Amino acid sequence: MTRRRLLACAAALPLGGQVCWGAVDVSVPSIAMAGTPMGTEVWFDPIGLWVPLGTMIRWFIPPGETQLHATAAYHPSNQNRPRRIPEQATAWDSGYLRPGEDFQVQLTVEGVYDYYCRPHEEAGMVGRIVVGTPSGHELDDFTNAAKTHPDWRPVPEQALRIFPSVEAIMRRKTVPRRAG
Repeated sequence: MTRRRLLACAAALPLGGQVCWGAVDVSVPSIAMAGTPMGTEVWFDPIGLWVPLGTMIRWFIPPGETQLHATAAYHPSNQNRPRRIPEQATAWDSGYLRPGEDFQVQLTVEGVYDYYCRPHEEAGMVGRIVVGTPSGHELDDFTNAAKTHPDWRPVPEQALRIFPSVEAIMRRKTVPRRAG
């Protein structure tokens, strides 16, 4: 059994999914990528997450999900999106994932990481991870950087309204998605 399949099986168990063999590292924070059966709503859950420096993050699609999803850092290397991760951080792009699959990234630079689902960004499928204690001006840095790079594709207004505040994430540690 591959690591990807093993982790997908672990994600399925709390959802009434399959029986799988083998050990799973449940200490890795996980973010579900899902939506309604007809695709009228899509989301990451949780939508906001605080983690210590060096944490491995796992995104997964539950086995019963009907759509493909992807997680990608807001970064110029990903479809010319604006940089909304720390300047020294490495961008990621999972590519399209199917139900039951997952993707992992280790976050090794302190700061704010905004990410999106490639096929569902326009519908507001975005999320935010705060690593360690970011500087208070980092979100302003994102805005200022975007102004100096007019070729970067803007973040859709619908998506901008979805991000939880850094303060809410720091206070709550986990911000679940808002239904509806």
